[in-house]
Amino acid sequence: MPQPSPLEGLGSPLDRRCASVRLAAKRSRRDDKVGTARQNVQDSGGLFRDLDPEPRLLMGPGPVDVYPRVLRAMSVPLQGQFDPQFAEYMNQTMALYRRVFATGNHWTFLIDGTARAGIEACLASIVAPGDTVLVPIFGRFGHLKAEIARRVRGNVVTIATEWGGVFTPDEIEAAIRKHKPRVVAICQGDTSTTMLQPLAEIGALCRNHDVLLYVDCTASLGGNPFETDAWQIDIASAGLQKCLSGPPGSAPVTFNERVVEVLRHRKHVEQGIKPPDLVEGNGPIIQSNYFDLAMLMDYWSPRRLNHHTEAASMLYAARECARVVLEEGLEAGFARHRLASGALRAGLTAMGLELFGDARHWMANVTGVVIPGAVKTADKVRSDMLADFGIEIGTSFGPLHGKIWRIGTMGYVCRKANVLRCLTALEAVLRRNGFAAPAGAAVDAACAVYDAAST
Repeated sequence: MPQPSPLEGLGSPLDRRCASVRLAAKRSRRDDKVGTARQNVQDSGGLFRDLDPEPRLLMGPGPVDVYPRVLRAMSVPLQGQFDPQFAEYMNQTMALYRRVFATGNHWTFLIDGTARAGIEACLASIVAPGDTVLVPIFGRFGHLKAEIARRVRGNVVTIATEWGGVFTPDEIEAAIRKHKPRVVAICQGDTSTTMLQPLAEIGALCRNHDVLLYVDCTASLGGNPFETDAWQIDIASAGLQKCLSGPPGSAPVTFNERVVEVLRHRKHVEQGIKPPDLVEGNGPIIQSNYFDLAMLMDYWSPRRLNHHTEAASMLYAARECARVVLEEGLEAGFARHRLASGALRAGLTAMGLELFGDARHWMANVTGVVIPGAVKTADKVRSDMLADFGIEIGTSFGPLHGKIWRIGTMGYVCRKANVLRCLTALEAVLRRNGFAAPAGAAVDAACAVYDAAST
């Protein structure tokens, strides 16, 4: 039904004309206010504009492009952690990551937070004040573990090797004999140096000396073999944003019964959610409430202790990351990462570039490239790659800052088209920045690697 006119019912023509003028003035003032509000929005530096980031190809050391299936999973409607259906998703996630970690550990679940949250949860929960913690450092992330262990009041001792190398089992055992640690905390892969520490013998020697072995496999899980049980690793943590090709924000962890005994000894539940029948441990309280693995065990158990509100969308993402990796097959995924990094390295070498570090211990998913002396400004190469080609590659830290670039071939990024695109762009950018690479040699060399693999 049509709406009545605002002038309907007025008497004389003069009355209607006066009312019409007043109404027009009112509308003009309203339009002025709307126009002013719109102008304020336009002048607010984009605060009210929709997110519309430019497409990027993330080929740094992480994060990397996310599997499309994972992005779709994150759009699934939320549920609460006490919903029976969501509890089943939690159980499924535990089962999936047991396979990813190659373990039978029941206690395999997620920490809500980035990969660093997983590291902190593990170390805060197993390191009691005064415990000696041995940290072998072969890159930036060894220093991180030493930092976290100190903050939870561990007695930290470190051994170091030159960045670009790794430790032998004899070196680690000698340090264990000398310092008699309670915990050894080590990286498998350290992206700052692109090195992969061999672990197959480390777990056994830790067992021989009654030492707990914690491994940070954030940068390597899913792209390099990782055998939790076979290598006798007691506790490990990872993140989604590397070879698992998910968003940062969830940290899978796994630990065995040796660790469970430590946690039971330190078990304490906050008042307000403490069950009346709970028996607490008599050991020192875990220094963090949020990162308390003992309480999180109850949260992920049928008890469903109300420790925190689960990050549902991140659980969906982590669950889907594991499904993608396992559907491809772990061994097939490792082979894909080796092939892509092999093709990339062949192309870089054909350009006349030097690869960084001990070639026997390169990670299968990150490559270090020595910055050639002909390049005057290393950061300009990275900025040109991003601005002109939409490709992100990484710099490095500490003693390697300004000396190497790091190029990642991980997860969804780990494909032939991306390797060739990166090499083509890098060749062009290097030529414009003072380094003359042989035209086309990089792509030819990379294609030769792929061709050989397909025959």
